[in-house]
Amino acid sequence: MRKFLKPFLLFTLLIIAMVNAFSQTNDVIISEDMLVKAKEFVSSLNLTDATKKTNAENVIAVHMVKVRDWHNQHPSTTVPEGINPVTGNKLNELDRQIIADSAMPLGVHQNLMTGLKDNLTPEQVETILDKYTIGKVDFTMKGYKAIVPDLTADEQSKILGFMKQAREQAVDYKNMKQISAIFEIYKTKSEQMLNNNGRSWRALYSAYTKKIKDEKATKAKQ
Repeated sequence: MRKFLKPFLLFTLLIIAMVNAFSQTNDVIISEDMLVKAKEFVSSLNLTDATKKTNAENVIAVHMVKVRDWHNQHPSTTVPEGINPVTGNKLNELDRQIIADSAMPLGVHQNLMTGLKDNLTPEQVETILDKYTIGKVDFTMKGYKAIVPDLTADEQSKILGFMKQAREQAVDYKNMKQISAIFEIYKTKSEQMLNNNGRSWRALYSAYTKKIKDEKATKAKQ
């Protein structure tokens, strides 16, 4: 009896896993352009495991479709006009669209991250997230290092942590305006952290922009 039950139990678990996987994608029609984009993302990893490669492509494509469909079905007009409770400023169209998109079920993001982590290494997962956000983490970090040349290791680590938070959150938004707005939230956190460390972000940024202008003026005279 035990010899029968063990393979039967394994078979049952396999069927359940297949049903769960199917239930996450059976309501999604993946368009060709989404699949092509997902394949482009994954091709940068040069995966040799065909199964993991296909799984990663499907996970990304399904996520892209879910993000697009939620965005299209929940325009900014679904969010009432009002004010930002932090600044008191009237919500603009971008604010309202981000609010609408941020209400997307958490499972959409969780399915993406779980699917990526199940098939890719941590470094490969970061590469995919960078593809979603066109390398904004690296670009932004270079900017901070240029503006604050004497960043401490601790400050750099904290800013990098903020940028990685921004990157993972931003993958659930449809266009670059929204992605940039998400990064702005975490850039503000970074700049507040620098101010709390006794620096003046406004003075640092002003000095940096003046330096750039002076350098351009010098080149123009040559």
